[in-house]
Amino acid sequence: MSRKIAIIVGPTGIGKSQVALKLAQRINAEIIVADSMQIYRYMDIGTAKPTDEERALIPHHLVDIVDPDDGFSAGRFRSMAQRAIASIHEKDKNVLLCGGTGLYIKALIRGLFSESEGNEILRRELRDQEARHGEGYLFEQLKKVDPASAACIHSHDIFRIIRALEIYQLTGMPISHHHAGHKFQEFEYEYMQIGLQMDRELLYDRIDRRCDQMIADGFVEEVESLLARGYHSELKSMQSLGYRHFCSSLKGELRFEEALTNMKRDTRRYAKRQLTWFKKDSSIIWMTDPLKLIGHVEGLVKKFFSS
Repeated sequence: MSRKIAIIVGPTGIGKSQVALKLAQRINAEIIVADSMQIYRYMDIGTAKPTDEERALIPHHLVDIVDPDDGFSAGRFRSMAQRAIASIHEKDKNVLLCGGTGLYIKALIRGLFSESEGNEILRRELRDQEARHGEGYLFEQLKKVDPASAACIHSHDIFRIIRALEIYQLTGMPISHHHAGHKFQEFEYEYMQIGLQMDRELLYDRIDRRCDQMIADGFVEEVESLLARGYHSELKSMQSLGYRHFCSSLKGELRFEEALTNMKRDTRRYAKRQLTWFKKDSSIIWMTDPLKLIGHVEGLVKKFFSS
């Protein structure tokens, strides 16, 4: 098999998984999921994971691979995805990558600099510094050593702030320098990308309805179960969309209605950021209503794999 992969991208809630599932059945493919939340075990409803039936129909790789308190990175995703691609090609099957985590996709198709894996001891030390000196301390440190990154990171985005400081302390150079010097140019695979889009208001309505359906499916109970397992609310995984909102609700910090409203709002904002990220990539072929045009999508992808 050639080192080719087809990729389905787009914002959360737009229907990437359904398109990928239908397409995979038509092109003899297995699916690699590029989603920074579906990697976690026990976090099913809030991450909209493929169902057991869907996974039985088409194998899905890189789902349920770490516990919620495990560290994960784009570099680790890249290594695991490379192994999955090799195993799929060994079966004489095509590779279909599907997801909305743009950094994971970029890491796979264009590479990451070698320092990307990080250091857990240093991360804990940085978190302790923030706790000792107060909120905003690490952001002020970042502004001193890497003003270019600080300008692109929200002052409350503690995970990205720690990441940038971690790279600086590990390598002696700011993360912005590594990104500028590397420029993600390690092209290992030939790829084509199909992006899913729809009217913004329709997308937002889909997101709101999906959040309501998650509640109906038992999302609050899932959050309670995670807390009962000992996965505390400050974990990175538990600070993600929906989970952080209902952790606050269960603590009594937010009323249920407020938590749901904020979850919907923040999910809509996240979808907007995803679209901004993907729209910068001129290689993406954008489509509306791809399920109605699945035959056309199939033709494009088969032509790509056979060329």
